[in-house]
Amino acid sequence: MAKLNMVQAINLGMKQEMANDDSVIMLGEDVGVDGGVFRVTDGLQEIYGEDRVMDTPLAESGIVGASIGMALAGLKPVAEMQFSGFSYLAIHQMEGHAARYRSRSQGVWTCPMVLRMPYGGGVRALEHHSESREVLWAHNPGLKVVIPSTPRNARALIVAAIRDPDPVVFMEPKHSYRAFKEEVPEAEEVLPIGKARVVQEGSDLTVIAWGAAMRTVQKAAKAFGEKTGKSIEIIDLLTISPMDTETIVASVKKTGRCVIVQEAVRSFGPASEIIARINDHALMYLEAPVARVTGFDVVTPNFFREKMYVPTVERISDALNQTLDF
Repeated sequence: MAKLNMVQAINLGMKQEMANDDSVIMLGEDVGVDGGVFRVTDGLQEIYGEDRVMDTPLAESGIVGASIGMALAGLKPVAEMQFSGFSYLAIHQMEGHAARYRSRSQGVWTCPMVLRMPYGGGVRALEHHSESREVLWAHNPGLKVVIPSTPRNARALIVAAIRDPDPVVFMEPKHSYRAFKEEVPEAEEVLPIGKARVVQEGSDLTVIAWGAAMRTVQKAAKAFGEKTGKSIEIIDLLTISPMDTETIVASVKKTGRCVIVQEAVRSFGPASEIIARINDHALMYLEAPVARVTGFDVVTPNFFREKMYVPTVERISDALNQTLDF
């Protein structure tokens, strides 16, 4: 079984889906000749040609608008935004059209398209490149929002996203693109959208995270467990919307304590929605308030200050301590 990083794994998933289904096409700025700014689509144009892997003008709204038309005409477009910060120009197309066609047509039409975008900090990028705005997409009914955390689940989820009959926003944590490798089978794998994964079972406290934060959480939980002897359960959300409330609630009912780690700014983030669902379904099981370890309510800072913004092992460990000591 080959060891792949996340870039290679997503590329493999898309390449195999293009081989399996002639209606799958790729489009975006520099996705063809250059293979994308992070080389996620590298080599696909050489295999499938310019008609199926298309370089586009620098026009995010146009890329997504064209993708919607293609999807309604029977294709399965996978559109790339070079960075998530550029995707906001396409929010109107996604919210006003892609997300609404199923309800607008009373189920007659669907819009099977994927909007891929690298997001998040940790790579010392410039402004408009490092923010975590998954909540902007998840707030729109009709859009599914998927965030992988490892090469293997990234490959399985991109396949699921391409096959989904509805529009999927596929957010790729660029800090994880080449940070580590994992065994990824050549044979087809598909993970269900909307289902979280219990990465590590435990009995004393639940930690919920997604994307690049998962590796930091695992490091913190391991060190904390070795130091204190406490048993930490870790949940990888994988899909922000639709959210797997059942897995979250079952875990919190078991452990009675919960810490949520998100790279996004603190206010109005996914962690707040998770807390609301825990309060709705598991309030009487809580032994302590649910804690949040998050980014701060500022624009993601540049360069070395970024390290102080992104959740760290130390900040997570402090939250674990405070929650267990409550």
